[in-house]
Amino acid sequence: MQVTDIMSTPPVTVEAEATLYETIAVMLEHSVGSAVVVDEWMVGVITRSDILRAAYAAGDELDSIPVTRGMSDDVVTTKPETSIRHALELMRAHDIKKLPVVDDLDLVGVVTATDIARHQPERVRELQSAIERRDDWTD
Repeated sequence: MQVTDIMSTPPVTVEAEATLYETIAVMLEHSVGSAVVVDEWMVGVITRSDILRAAYAAGDELDSIPVTRGMSDDVVTTKPETSIRHALELMRAHDIKKLPVVDDLDLVGVVTATDIARHQPERVRELQSAIERRDDWTD
């Protein structure tokens, strides 16, 4: 099975100029726990946990905190033809649970540990045993 078989499409994105408030609205609208941050190209990924950390650290109104303050900018990507096993190995190696999927230079989807759990739960157990939770807010 390949990433293309289970990835979420289209990818949920927010512009790099967005605030955390706007990012939360997009994530709630699409019922997702993360979004890819774009500025002509992918510049980061932000999760619910990232938003909580950034809001707490800033101690300010969510509509005044830029999404770039909370996002991870060291984005690890994969390709649609990548095997599920290899995608999990990437997640394990980089201690992440979400991989944007790119085809040439196009962002075409996102594959998450949750997507894999729906289709291959035995693979997720491998990932869970390898990734240590950083804190109770990590998702």
